[in-house]
Amino acid sequence: MKSLYRRCRPTKLAEVIGQEQVTETLATALKAGKISHAYLFIGPRGCGKTSVARILAHEVNDFKYELEDEYVDIIEIDGASNRGIDNIRELREKALIAPTKGKYKVYIIDEIHMLTKESFNALLKILEEPPKHVIFIMATTDAYKVPVTITSRTQTYTFKLAERPVMLNFLKSVAKNEKLTITDEALEIIIKRGGGSFRDSLSLLDQISTLSDKEITKELVVSALGLPEDEKITELIKDYASGDIVKITTVLKDLLMSGIKPETLAEEIIEAIVEEPRVEFLELLEKLPEVRAPFAEAKLLVALTQKVPKSNLVSGTKAEPGKVKESSSEPIVAPSPAQDPVPTPTPKPAPTLEPAPTLEPAPTPKPAPTLEPAPTPEPAPTPEPAPTPEPAPTPTTFDWQSFTTKVQSLSEVIPSQLKNCEHEIVNNTLHIYPRTSVCWNFIEKTRNQQILTKAAGGMVVKIHKFNERPKTATKDATLDKISDIMGGEVKNDDGGYDPF
Repeated sequence: MKSLYRRCRPTKLAEVIGQEQVTETLATALKAGKISHAYLFIGPRGCGKTSVARILAHEVNDFKYELEDEYVDIIEIDGASNRGIDNIRELREKALIAPTKGKYKVYIIDEIHMLTKESFNALLKILEEPPKHVIFIMATTDAYKVPVTITSRTQTYTFKLAERPVMLNFLKSVAKNEKLTITDEALEIIIKRGGGSFRDSLSLLDQISTLSDKEITKELVVSALGLPEDEKITELIKDYASGDIVKITTVLKDLLMSGIKPETLAEEIIEAIVEEPRVEFLELLEKLPEVRAPFAEAKLLVALTQKVPKSNLVSGTKAEPGKVKESSSEPIVAPSPAQDPVPTPTPKPAPTLEPAPTLEPAPTPKPAPTLEPAPTPEPAPTPEPAPTPEPAPTPTTFDWQSFTTKVQSLSEVIPSQLKNCEHEIVNNTLHIYPRTSVCWNFIEKTRNQQILTKAAGGMVVKIHKFNERPKTATKDATLDKISDIMGGEVKNDDGGYDPF
């Protein structure tokens, strides 16, 4: 049995829906007998380019158009699989042969942008001097890939995606003809998922037509297509705005466990933000298109938690609020104010005052017998403070976040692996310690090490084995937090789990 989108294909220009700017112009030209030797149809997928091309091919030859008919004078070519210069040379040779039954020999070339540069040059020759009995109708979804030398020799028509009211009325009429009972809410989901494409929308309608013998509801469609509920998407966006990592991870884990793909979630969030755009969501909108394999789940989690304060990520959100504050303040406050503030400043000025008088009488007797060694101790303390400040600024001025940002500009994949590493800086050398064998195998590759060295700005980069650990651990707090939230593991693209 033929699929629904094939059964609903139009056979006349008047039956084409939503492309009046094309069909009306072509109908007027046909009535006036003004037929061009080459047409170029551009527009998104599933909007009727091939259907109109077939109708036009039949109309110029006065052929009766039925969906399954075949005429030797109408030749359809797939540009993606016939893209070589030999294919175009063969086309040029056969084009010289006169048509068999019709007035014109019509070549319909779909996905014309897939032709090679040499093929375009070969096609250009026959477009410049075409036989009178040949018409070319070319279609493409990527018009910018078609050379200007080709487009300048064609009549170009632009197709567009269907607007929501047009698609809704069209799907209602199709459902009525197919004796299918479906609610408007269910059709709205199909329209949204179809994205204005007639073919995609009809394919979705065909898919859900077997869900129920009775009325097909919104709930049935959501379940069949594996889509998240609108309320869950709204909840995720609100939690992102409030920076509540507990709610974000809880809702996200429930959605992923229900079988919804992270790419689908990203698409739904993007559509929700575009419908009601707000300034605070622009950063999220920029990150969501990056949610794709590999590590799609991790990328989605990072995108949704990028506004969460680092203190929340470091302290841990599974603990009680009181414990969170204690754990977040201890590593920062404990070393300074716990013991050092009161006792440290008090003894320091005391010994400082004592050696002051001691040093004054000490150099007084010594300069008499030893005036020459006096300059010797002066240069001695000068080189000593020089090496002291050099190693000190290296660890303090190095910013791991800035480093990963530079790596991001050079490679989109390496930063996801750096989140699974520890690091430390010793003598102007950045030591990186991968925490898993998979991470080590990736980072230690020569190309990736070159990128890391370039991003380090002249600093030496050393990659350690995954079973080695730094003497002074400086782990990425975000990594520990994600590992804690996700149970110490992240699902990979094969359905398995990779440990952090």
